[in-house]
Amino acid sequence: MNDMQSHNISGESTKPYILKKCIALLLSCASSTYKFKQVHAFSIRRGIPLSSPEMGKYLIFSLVSLSGPMRYAQKIFYQIQFPNIFTWNTMIRGYAESENPYPAIEIHNEMCVNSVAPDTHTYPFVLKAIAKVIDVREGEKVHCVTIRNGFESLVFVQNSLVHFYGAIGQAENAHKVFEEMSDKNLVAWNSVINGYALNSRPNETLTLYRRMAFEGVKPDGFTLVSLLTASAELGALALGRRAHVFMLKVGLDKNLHAANALLDLYAKCGNVKEAEQIFDELEEDSVVSWTSLIVGLAVNGFGERALELFKEMERKGFVPTEITFVGVLYACSHCGLVDKGFAYFERMQKEFGIKPKIEHYGCMVDLLGRAGLVEKAYKYITDMPLQPNAVIWRTLLGACSIHGHLALAEMTRNHLKLLEPKHSGDYVLLSNLYAAERRWSDVHKLRRTMLKEGVKKVPGHSLVELGNRVHEFVMGDRTHPKTEAIYAMLAEMTRLLRLEGYVPHTSNVLADIEEEEKETALAYHSEKIAIAFMLISTPPGTSIRIVKNLRVCADCHLAIKLISKVYDREIVVRDRSRFHHFNNGSCSCKDYW
Repeated sequence: MNDMQSHNISGESTKPYILKKCIALLLSCASSTYKFKQVHAFSIRRGIPLSSPEMGKYLIFSLVSLSGPMRYAQKIFYQIQFPNIFTWNTMIRGYAESENPYPAIEIHNEMCVNSVAPDTHTYPFVLKAIAKVIDVREGEKVHCVTIRNGFESLVFVQNSLVHFYGAIGQAENAHKVFEEMSDKNLVAWNSVINGYALNSRPNETLTLYRRMAFEGVKPDGFTLVSLLTASAELGALALGRRAHVFMLKVGLDKNLHAANALLDLYAKCGNVKEAEQIFDELEEDSVVSWTSLIVGLAVNGFGERALELFKEMERKGFVPTEITFVGVLYACSHCGLVDKGFAYFERMQKEFGIKPKIEHYGCMVDLLGRAGLVEKAYKYITDMPLQPNAVIWRTLLGACSIHGHLALAEMTRNHLKLLEPKHSGDYVLLSNLYAAERRWSDVHKLRRTMLKEGVKKVPGHSLVELGNRVHEFVMGDRTHPKTEAIYAMLAEMTRLLRLEGYVPHTSNVLADIEEEEKETALAYHSEKIAIAFMLISTPPGTSIRIVKNLRVCADCHLAIKLISKVYDREIVVRDRSRFHHFNNGSCSCKDYW
């Protein structure tokens, strides 16, 4: 404070000088909250009133720039007489960027009540806060106000509206605002692309990215994270690799956020070796990086390696998060490590103070169900401190279907009727059990109920990537230009599989029809058509990667194991439940599917 103490100036005539001096000192304390408090104290001692709009403006601006406590800023704000629009905006911005953005909305409403005219910076900050709290009605109200005030055509406001609609799950509205923009800058492209990526719309994400490249807009780290997210969801490994090459070219591989997205891409495309390589090459890792690889290893069936990595993470001093433990419990589940899973569940609570969420309880039910302990799983659900949701009960229903527990499956289905009565997957799982017991009248009864309730079965589809395109196939698909060659390969596949001793697994065909008809139905499942297409379209020895929206059936699982052996191909299938790495007649899941 020597600099301040050296100015022994007093009296009303010197106050403008002191005010200027305080403002200059405030602007110089960009990285020190302690210095800010010293300047504030100095201004009070020198008689600068907090009601001064100029002093208050710079106090709040400096505090917000330092990410200081907003309660402190708010106390100053409410002592200012007639704060100008800059000060109102700074308060809104401070709360919008804080962990509690609600007061930003309240201050904006108060500003409107006081008839303070907004400017170009007001709405971006307000919309940022509204997007954070996902308040749809408030956001739509602000959108209407921007139109009424003539601000809707301003690029800052338009960018914020695109971001807002994407963040609240209205990707189409985000796209609509984007298309109305005359100046589509990189921020706008990133916002609309990310809106589709966040809302699980990978095809639209990739279409916009291609259009962005065509229009000559260069992507940045944010663009690539959205692109990698979409590529991961579609299983588009080749596209993800091209993004990886671009990242290396422009130096974005050093960006931790983008590198974590890349790690996630390789894990979700079943390419664990490359995911591990990305992890090993990280210059700066984080708990997010460790968690991504642990979860990636677990879902790909490498549970033991996932648990070893978790131990290494602990040795390096990283503190696991609740998501890390989802990966750890998932690894135990897919390896059949029941006792170890319960030990980790207990450690999570006692050692790390993490209160279990519904996802953790879901892992525990899955752990018991996969091990065949379905009755214990049922008791575990009924004893849970949280109200079990439909996912929990559906996990048990799936386990009952796999292990043939019909009575418990019917009880479980009754719970699901109360929660999600029109979920088609529940009908299918129960039908599988009835069909396995040859209770065809019950199968037909379920089908009649589905028709009566308007429940439609979700059609299975399989995605494969080839030549910069993602090809989609459904059961019995004959729409592809190569249909004739595909079905010739299907026939040849079936012939060679039978020579290997393949017998179709017909027990789950949900119809009381002749065995030969059942075998024909099984031969045309979407994943088999996808494999036939890739066999005729790629050189021998090329790996085949498939993304399936439903769980792989028992017959396809058996057939793909044999296909991997007969054709000497690695086949990676990502279904709704997990990854299956087929190689030389075996599967990584060890038939725990």
